Amino acid sequence: MPKLVKLYIQQIAIGFALSAIFTAILVWFDVAGLKRLLLGSSDGILGLFLIFFFNGLVFAGVQFAIRIMRMGHEKDDDDDDDRGMPVRAHDPAPVRISIR
Repeated sequence: MPKLVKLYIQQIAIGFALSAIFTAILVWFDVAGLKRLLLGSSDGILGLFLIFFFNGLVFAGVQFAIRIMRMGHEKDDDDDDDRGMPVRAHDPAPVRISIR
């Protein structure tokens, strides 16, 4: 299996684990009466699953994005290099507009 696929699956697992913890905290502390709503409804299990699943999608996506963006900085944290385009200040150029 390619390294990127392994990395993606790992980050998805971390994201859904974070979602499970987050959902448990939401229900445990009864945020906005969520515990009462989930336990008082016949579709409470479905609601709980949907909260977990959609939070898992968000957390997994953010987790993977953070991991990918940090990949280039893991090799060297030296930001003092002068690679890239030099920044030069230019005077504004006049633009003529003809109104008809």
